[in-house]
Amino acid sequence: MTAAVIALVAMLALIVVEVPIAVAMALPGIAGFLWMLGWDPTAYMVAETTFSTVNSYALSVIPLFILMGNLINEADVSRELYDAAYRFVGHLKGGLAIATVIACAAFAAVCGSSLATAAAMSKVAYPSMKRYGYADNLAAGSIASAGTLGIMIPPSVAFMVYGIMTQTDIGKLFMAGVLPGLLGALLYIGAVIVVVWLRPQDGPAGERSSWGQRFAALRGTATVLGLFLVVIGGMYGGVFTPTEGAGIGAVGAFLIALARRKLSWRRLFAILVDTAATTTMLFFVLVGALIFSKFITIAGFTQALTGWFAAAEIGPLGLILIICALYLVLGCFLESMSMVLLTLPIVFPVVTAAGFDPIWFGVIMVTLIEVALITPPVGMNVYMMQTLLPHIPMKTIFAGVGAFVAADVIRIVLLIAFPAISTFLPSLM
Repeated sequence: MTAAVIALVAMLALIVVEVPIAVAMALPGIAGFLWMLGWDPTAYMVAETTFSTVNSYALSVIPLFILMGNLINEADVSRELYDAAYRFVGHLKGGLAIATVIACAAFAAVCGSSLATAAAMSKVAYPSMKRYGYADNLAAGSIASAGTLGIMIPPSVAFMVYGIMTQTDIGKLFMAGVLPGLLGALLYIGAVIVVVWLRPQDGPAGERSSWGQRFAALRGTATVLGLFLVVIGGMYGGVFTPTEGAGIGAVGAFLIALARRKLSWRRLFAILVDTAATTTMLFFVLVGALIFSKFITIAGFTQALTGWFAAAEIGPLGLILIICALYLVLGCFLESMSMVLLTLPIVFPVVTAAGFDPIWFGVIMVTLIEVALITPPVGMNVYMMQTLLPHIPMKTIFAGVGAFVAADVIRIVLLIAFPAISTFLPSLM
């Protein structure tokens, strides 16, 4: 127990001095194994963990879905998705911000990355909102916040990592994210409506489109939305596994980009290199997290923590509220994926010992990560937005996401009160 606490402190100290997260997790775990078991068992554990992780068939879902997202991003479908949403709701007050939320939800369905979703929409949605006189706080805040839907609506890298680390069915996790993702989009739309009700000047109405223009815009999104339905519908119906679905999605995204003449040999090579680099980074971090997880388990830390919560008699609801509060605080200081990898080995055994459904808790955790992406001082989506739109002060963007953070808190309350929102679709698989 003492060794585990020392390892935790060492890991946090390494993170503070900006040691790469994979190293910060792996080094304390390796040092702990050396101290407790000696050189030979430690060397075997590190080699076996590294090989089995990289050689895992289940993990092939990660590079394939990342490749799918990169190809879809290259195909520039974000513009068509935004245009279709704008044609239907752009004439309402705050309609362009509402269109941004809808387009982000649709783009998330084929992208899987919050940062990529927000980046793509900032190029498309922000110029339109500025042309109609939208306030910067609503324009930038809606893009940064709606971009977080990228890690909830499947396919989601966060769900993949959670599923691999906890041995939870990734296909069921993907389906569990559908309704909470749509709920999040609806609540974000509600946040926009509240903002423009309180400050009508922040979100003027745009032009009204004819029904002919609306249906024409919808036709442009058919291939992308069709790809989403094939991939997710195939997994839901048991036609193919998540890995097979990822392969089909990557091929489909490649064909879409090719048909739109968005690919050159140079761009394809760059996409493949970026996919390989991102996958390698995730694998290194995942190996480090697994090494650290194995150490704190054999050191007895998770068992002791589970026993402490049981002795405290705070009840299941009290436990989950404490965990939610912990993640909301950590989200103000840690990058989202690092937060998951650092805490999951500690929190997950406690949650399952309390009788919570692992799929439901996965949705809760990803929702909390979404909040972390837009809360100060380390809101990655906000920082990315400020990089793309340097003329907007950081405080303006953080002020703009306030209403959306409130919407996320409401979503967390609903997911805790009504677990079926997360578990209904997976239960039908």
